[in-house]
Amino acid sequence: MAPSAVDIINASPAPVTKKIDAEARPYIGPALYKVPEDIVVPNALQIECDERLWVPQADGVWFRPLFSQGYFVNLLRVRKSGILSRHRHTGPVHATVLRGRWHYLEHPWWAEEGSYAMEPPGDIHTLEVPDGVDEMVTMFHVTGAYIYVTETGEAVAVEDVFSKLDKAREHFEKVGLGAGFVDQFIR
Repeated sequence: MAPSAVDIINASPAPVTKKIDAEARPYIGPALYKVPEDIVVPNALQIECDERLWVPQADGVWFRPLFSQGYFVNLLRVRKSGILSRHRHTGPVHATVLRGRWHYLEHPWWAEEGSYAMEPPGDIHTLEVPDGVDEMVTMFHVTGAYIYVTETGEAVAVEDVFSKLDKAREHFEKVGLGAGFVDQFIR
């Protein structure tokens, strides 16, 4: 029988067979061709921050962009209960719940504070934030588009990295940060 994730996590680490250089030295070789600069977003998981960083998406729903490179990573903040959306993904989505809880009507599991979920491409689901949750914040890593659908699967709208960036540019310009503020998150 294959070991479970708990067995692996609780297992003793394998012995180190190669001596590690005790002197800390940076890499001094040539940089790889066309490798972009790193992105570091200070206080990225700080939920209580300058409200101008939160881009309005719908009534009671905001997102905070963290990174974009043909896909996007953002925090999603919801301050209402009920159905948020029904959608299908064209690529996998990774979610880490930072505050609150939510679930999909089509699945028995709940994503609660501290939970991680992976949503496979093609999965269609209806996101609900239950009554009693004042605020839900989840970090989503989205590799593809959201295709918003009816209950029978008919496409009614599409959201992707480009529409998210457009919405962020417009918002940042409006709140005085400038449309170019979003460029720091793009590689």
